[in-house]
Amino acid sequence: MRVLPTERLISGNYEGAPLPDSHVELPPVIRRTEFVAFALAGLFLIAVVAVLYVARAFFLPVVMAVVAGTMLSPAASFLERRHVPRALGAVLIVIAVTTVVAFVVALIAVPAMEWSSRLPELGAQLKEKMHVFDRPLALWKELQTMVGGSEGLPSLPLPKAEWVQPTLEFLSPTFAEFLLFFATLILFIASWRDLRRALIMNFGDRDARLRTLRILNEIEVHLGNYLLTVTLINVGVGIATGIICAVTGMPNPAGLGALAAALNFIPIIGPIAMFVILVVVGLVAFPTIGGGLMAGLAFGGITFLEGHFVTPTIIGRRLSLNALAVFIALAFWTWLWGPMGAFLSSPLLIVGLILKEHLLPENSPQLPQA
Repeated sequence: MRVLPTERLISGNYEGAPLPDSHVELPPVIRRTEFVAFALAGLFLIAVVAVLYVARAFFLPVVMAVVAGTMLSPAASFLERRHVPRALGAVLIVIAVTTVVAFVVALIAVPAMEWSSRLPELGAQLKEKMHVFDRPLALWKELQTMVGGSEGLPSLPLPKAEWVQPTLEFLSPTFAEFLLFFATLILFIASWRDLRRALIMNFGDRDARLRTLRILNEIEVHLGNYLLTVTLINVGVGIATGIICAVTGMPNPAGLGALAAALNFIPIIGPIAMFVILVVVGLVAFPTIGGGLMAGLAFGGITFLEGHFVTPTIIGRRLSLNALAVFIALAFWTWLWGPMGAFLSSPLLIVGLILKEHLLPENSPQLPQA
């Protein structure tokens, strides 16, 4: 006789007589099938991350082109409504964006090359300025000795010129990656409408088609608005930084302003790196430490206002991004793909949130609140 798991045998009665179902709730048990499913999902995730890391030379230009193409698709649609063929519009958009990027890179590259050729001299000047901290460091060493710590702080040598070439090799993609990026970007923008239609018609169910259409439309709108809004905000930050550098007497204010606008596309890391650059340049360019810190402190005030008031007010109305989620995404994609991964972290997070909202809606069954 087959006995259900919720039934027990009555001792003393005839063999196999079950009791009625008990109302006592048993503790939840993870079944073997659920454990296998979790393990397979974890292995699949690890395999995907490993493939993306090993084959970054292929996936990074392609993903970058797809994200950028989705952001620029509204511009192509605008030109198409003005009777410009979509293929021609794609080429014109890519040429315009490339021209703007080349102009910004030129503003940054000229002073960067000049300063890199003077690294030994600038390092000596910076080391001389740092003598003002000798007394606080000596007091810190004495305090460490009194409490039984190490005898002193390890010396921190200034960076040498040998780091420049490896850094540029890490930051600069190869010619093949550039070619793959531009070819994919042009073809994606030119054929995005057909690709979207094919993706939607791939589903046989009407509800699945409507859901896919809504997801693609929201991704395109949100990414396009994100690119336009963030670009305008970063241009404003760059202009304000250039004005501050000009007023405080910093060398090459145009290049520093362009660098601030470019680095501000990278959340968290970009503003911090720009603050450090302004402090170092100021300490080298000015005879006093107070004068060297003016531009950096003013830039810190600008980024504080921009990060806490301007950007949340504008972007937060469209799609709120959790600070912890932004930081985790930034750390993961930077580790995986370097600086370009840092740039892609926020757009990819936006795409993930849109997919989550449509595939896992809030009105779906939820666990009870604790």
